[in-house]
Amino acid sequence: MHSRTLRRAIGTLAGTTAAAVAATVALPLAAAPAAAAADRPPFYEPPATLPADNGDVIRSEPSVYYLDPLKTLKVDAHVQRVMYRSTDGHGDGVAVTGTVITPKSAWSGPGERPVIGFAAGTQGLGDQCAPSRQLANGTEYEGLFVKGLLARGYGVAMTDYEGLGTPGLHTYMNRAVQGHAVLDSVRAAQRLPDAHLPDDGPVAVYGYSQGGGAAASAAELAHSYAPGLDLKGVAAGAVPADLAAVGRNLDGSLYAAFLGFAVAGLAEGADIDLGPYLNDRGRDVMAEAAETCTAEAVLRYPFLRSETLTADGRPITDYLGESPWREVVADQRIGARKPEVPVFVSHSLLDDVIPYAVGKKMVEEWCAKGATVDFSTNVAPTHVGGAIASYPAAYGWLEGRLADRPAPSDC
Repeated sequence: MHSRTLRRAIGTLAGTTAAAVAATVALPLAAAPAAAAADRPPFYEPPATLPADNGDVIRSEPSVYYLDPLKTLKVDAHVQRVMYRSTDGHGDGVAVTGTVITPKSAWSGPGERPVIGFAAGTQGLGDQCAPSRQLANGTEYEGLFVKGLLARGYGVAMTDYEGLGTPGLHTYMNRAVQGHAVLDSVRAAQRLPDAHLPDDGPVAVYGYSQGGGAAASAAELAHSYAPGLDLKGVAAGAVPADLAAVGRNLDGSLYAAFLGFAVAGLAEGADIDLGPYLNDRGRDVMAEAAETCTAEAVLRYPFLRSETLTADGRPITDYLGESPWREVVADQRIGARKPEVPVFVSHSLLDDVIPYAVGKKMVEEWCAKGATVDFSTNVAPTHVGGAIASYPAAYGWLEGRLADRPAPSDC
C-alpha cells in the first residue's frame, strides 16, 4: 500500500496549530451543566410502541441551531428535531433522537440535494450532552463544521446516538449501534416531510473521533443494513478501531475521562454490572461521569489512573483482555468487514487520544479486503488539531463523491 499523506497538511501546519490551541481553550464553553441531565424534555421520552421500520420517524418538532452559547449567531436554515427508530445491540428496535437541517437556499448542484449523515464526536454521557440539545444551546463544538456542510448546499442528519438524550445510558463506543444510528438518521431525514429532502437522493457520511468510529461502522454495515441508501462514500477521521489500544493510551492521560465513558458505554451495551469491578471511589467517579459532557469530564478527571478506581487495584485496561470484556471489545473492532463504498480516512501522526497506528492498521485491513480507501495523514499536534487539519480534505473528498467523480485510493 502506498499513501498520499504528509503533503496535504505540511503547508498549513502553523495555522492549524494556532486553531487547535484556540479550539482547546474554547472547549470548556461546550460543557453543559450536569444538573440539566435530570430535566429531560418530553420530546425525548419514547412512545410505548415503535414504528415498524428502521429510520421511520416517530415524532419531530421545529428547533434552532446556534453557533455560540450566547445565542448571537443563529444559523439560517430549516432545523427539525427528530425521533426515529433504529436498532440496538441486541437487534431490537430503539428510539433515537437527532437533528435534521436543510439549507434555505435552493440546491444548485447536479441532481438532487445530497444528505450528509453527520456522526458527532464525543459529547459525554449526560442526556443534556445530546447534539440536538447542544445545537439548540449553541454549545455544539462541531457546529462550525456542520455549518460548512450547509454552506455547500447539503442537508444534514445528525444523530444523538442511542441513550444520549433518551432514557438509558449512552452506549458509547458500541460499533454496530452507532453505525445503525447514523444510517437510520439519514433514512429519517429522507422520510421527514418538513425537511424537504429527496427520499432517495445521494448520501454521504462524515465523522471524527467517536464520530469517526460511527462513520466507519456505517461504511462497513451499510451494504447489509441499509442497502436502499444511495451511499456515495464515507469520510472518517481518527477512527478508534481498536478499543484496547485506545484504552491503554487514554489511561492516566489528559483524556482519561474518555476511558471511563467507553467502559460505561460498553458495560451498558453488553449488560455487564460494573459494580464488582470498582471500589467506592470508582463507583462515585462513574456515577459522576454518567451525568457529564465532554469538556466538564476532561477538566474534572485529567491524568486519572484507572487502578485507583478498581476493587483489586489493577488498571481497567487489564480487564479488557479478560472475559467477558475481551469478547465485548473484540466485537467493537473496526477493520474486520469490507466497506462496499469508497472511504476517506484522516489521522494525525501526533494524535494524543487515538494512536495513529490504530487508524493505519484499520486502513491496511480494509485494503487487504479490496476496499477503496483514500488515507490522508497530517502532522497537526493533538487530537483536536488533527480534526481541524483534516476538514479541507474531507470537504473536498465529499464533494468529489457526490459529484460521482472516480474515488482515489491508496490501497
